Amino acid sequence: MRIITLNANGIRSAAKKGFYDWFKYQDADVVCLQETKAQTDQLDQETFYPKGYHTEYHQAEKKGYSGVAMYARCKPDRIVSGLGWRDFDSEGRYLQMDFGRLSIASIYMPSGTSGDERQSFKYEIMERLKPVLKRFRRQRREYILCGDWNIAHKEIDLKNWRPNQKNSGFLPEERAWLGWLFIEVGFVDAFRAVDSRAEQYTWWSNRGQAWAKNVGWRIDYQVVTPTIAKTAKCVAIYKDERFSDHAPLTIDYDYAF
Repeated sequence: MRIITLNANGIRSAAKKGFYDWFKYQDADVVCLQETKAQTDQLDQETFYPKGYHTEYHQAEKKGYSGVAMYARCKPDRIVSGLGWRDFDSEGRYLQMDFGRLSIASIYMPSGTSGDERQSFKYEIMERLKPVLKRFRRQRREYILCGDWNIAHKEIDLKNWRPNQKNSGFLPEERAWLGWLFIEVGFVDAFRAVDSRAEQYTWWSNRGQAWAKNVGWRIDYQVVTPTIAKTAKCVAIYKDERFSDHAPLTIDYDYAF
């Protein structure tokens, strides 16, 4: 089972940069996208509804903003758009597909980099997610929560960790929340279950020469239940082409739908 996640930073922009041409050859079972930045009436059928895949979009009400999407080779038993929170759902930040006992989701956590108001919203969503994530673990289901979580967990997960300790995305409260998710709740960072190396990043700032110098952050994850984590066999961050300021994260699991 091959799962790909990517913050596309605009799927129309990513399409122009070759993402869908690349995607055709990936043999993916499910692709999760974040920050689609498009309304469905702006998307042509041929490009943005890939042949052979069941396609679902959860768009933001605001045009050119946020939004998530999923492409699945198998027809899902159920689709869940949003978490029932008006402020969160209106920004198009959560989409889930269920396949038997397995749930796969595309999640786009808020960023706090634009100021205190958005950082407060991020903290609020983190708090509201706690009972949701606990409930997921209590259920007799397996989960793969793909997406841009907008938090680097440990010092190994970003190049310049020292000067970023007071910046959104690496604040102590954010890192502690991910620690809670992985340690107390029992979800697993599937990438780290396979690859423990340093300098494995999924996002690079457009400022300076961050991409050229690999001054990045690992803020895109596949957060999974322990049973799924044990089946993770191969991980890859694709950097040969650049479709976005993020890179696609691919994980292969020895798991059948």
